[in-house]
Amino acid sequence: MTRFSKPISIVGAGILAVALAGCAATQMPEATPTQTTVNSSAPLFPSVLFAGTAERFQGWHCTPANQHLVSATNAQDLRLWSLHGAWRLPQAVVANGARYQDGKISFWNRGDEARVETPRGQLKCSLSDERVAITRAEKPGVMFWGQGNEPGWNVALAHDAPTLALQLNYGDTRIELPYMVSVMDNAAGRVVLENARVEPFFRLRIEAAACFDSMSGQPFPSRVTLTYADEQYSGCGQGIAP
Repeated sequence: MTRFSKPISIVGAGILAVALAGCAATQMPEATPTQTTVNSSAPLFPSVLFAGTAERFQGWHCTPANQHLVSATNAQDLRLWSLHGAWRLPQAVVANGARYQDGKISFWNRGDEARVETPRGQLKCSLSDERVAITRAEKPGVMFWGQGNEPGWNVALAHDAPTLALQLNYGDTRIELPYMVSVMDNAAGRVVLENARVEPFFRLRIEAAACFDSMSGQPFPSRVTLTYADEQYSGCGQGIAP
């Protein structure tokens, strides 16, 4: 797993949206697709897709921009996801609460309330939901898990081989397929996997960003889009460390 990129902006409304979008434009490099490759072992995914040592994910609703964030608190830093990217913020010393800061971006947590500060404004956030992070004990042999609804589906990526297991239509359809990596963008936290010499065509796109289950509202650190047999499925996902 690789390091996070530099802060990727939270996109809000009005001036705040413009300010943070500007940060993204200057700090995040253009994505560079890798050459499509087939390997005998599973690839190493960007660390931005994982919780680190955190035991849970927290979802936040923020104003005035009507923004939604996801966080995971580790011993020395906080991982923070917006709808458009992610940060890793080292812990700072404060008199009360817990503050995490990287440059001019900070997250100040006081119980069920938090404040996000940027060079152009602030977001006031309230805790909206929590979810215990998925572990290998719960999903043996799985390094990444994605899921969605209507119809219910999920995907599990093996930790030791470039294969994935799909369950579609609420589990009525079960498929195991090999894949190859067509994009591995560690800086942006984006991965694209495609079929490896099998039919029908499929593509699995994983992007580091705040995501909330469409039925439960539970928070996840990545968006997952599956294209399979001319159908598209959208959902959320999480990397699972050993």
